[in-house]
Amino acid sequence: MKIAFVYDAVYPWVKGGAEMRIHEVGKRLSARGHEVHIFGVKWWEGENTFEYEGMTLHGVCKARNLYVNGRRSISEAIIFAAKLFPELRKENFDLIDVSVFPYFSCFPVKVVSILKKVPLVLTWHEVWDDYWYEYLGRVGIFGLLVEKAVSKLSENNIAVSKWTKDRLEGLGVPGENIAVISNGIDLKRISETEPNWGKFLVGPENKAYDIIFAGRLIKEKNVDLLLKAVALLKADFPALRCCIVGDGPERVALVKLAKRIGVCENVEFAGFQEYGALIGKIKASKVLVLPSRREGFGMVVIEAFACGVPVVTVRAKYNAAQGLVEDGVDGFIVGLEEREIAKAVVKIIGNTSRNKKASEAALRKAENYDWEEIVKNVQLMFEDCIKRN
Repeated sequence: MKIAFVYDAVYPWVKGGAEMRIHEVGKRLSARGHEVHIFGVKWWEGENTFEYEGMTLHGVCKARNLYVNGRRSISEAIIFAAKLFPELRKENFDLIDVSVFPYFSCFPVKVVSILKKVPLVLTWHEVWDDYWYEYLGRVGIFGLLVEKAVSKLSENNIAVSKWTKDRLEGLGVPGENIAVISNGIDLKRISETEPNWGKFLVGPENKAYDIIFAGRLIKEKNVDLLLKAVALLKADFPALRCCIVGDGPERVALVKLAKRIGVCENVEFAGFQEYGALIGKIKASKVLVLPSRREGFGMVVIEAFACGVPVVTVRAKYNAAQGLVEDGVDGFIVGLEEREIAKAVVKIIGNTSRNKKASEAALRKAENYDWEEIVKNVQLMFEDCIKRN
């Protein structure tokens, strides 16, 4: 097969679940003998098109800020979509897979799929539906209309979780047109990665951190609640150590908050980390906390599980990550409030026996998410789409 993946953000220049999925699936399909192309924003220096880990990367337009005032840039998405059409039309593919958000790129891809008579696969990492009103207020109706229009573009849909499939069906997409193929992890690589201690000395149980968070520092992630939970925990655990991995528009405000509530000495803002360093830091932690109110999947949850680290996440309408955690077994699902988060953290870091059982349960669950199995399912789905086209 000759396959094109379309998404404006490209790994490793931009680090996130959608970007990593395309990278991991793409390089494994390439290793299986398929020709893989990725069309995205040109985040790199040098030629617009070049070979990377067995794949051909196409930079269709100059790099621009993905976020403006803490929100995904609409202008960036529109420019990418406009520049994408002529670049994608230059070559012939057996199938085109486009990651849906931020939507605009789906329309030129649909036109190319019609002109070239090739199947179009829409990969849905999340479905916003009425969240658009929370995100944009009354003008969110336009986002909702665009999302619904995209849901009509193809009969071939991939949802990264059952959670996302259910929401996609809520938009009117028939269930038989949706394949659930989750994100994955490289179990072998994770197992071979050593802990990364950072600035802290190794503490009890051979752990450098009590708590770790990893993700983009945007409002939806609610890292401020985690910092406030650390402030509460500090009363009983004065030497508590928390690592914040990631960067984004909220970083400055979060550092200021940490100073204001007196937890600077307890928190390490580690910035973005290369994948191996990130896994090392998770391995050096007792619990991962993901207080995000919006997650399409929650890649870092299964990465933590593969490290034997239990997870605390929150009960929120748009948080698909809670579907990965079995409450009280491999972590906890709590209310979106700092006291609830703090109570759950104490149950793990304050109880060695419970921590050990949760760690063992997390490792068992991680075995279901190996990338090699994910890629097999993607390949079968692609081949079926091509046969039916």
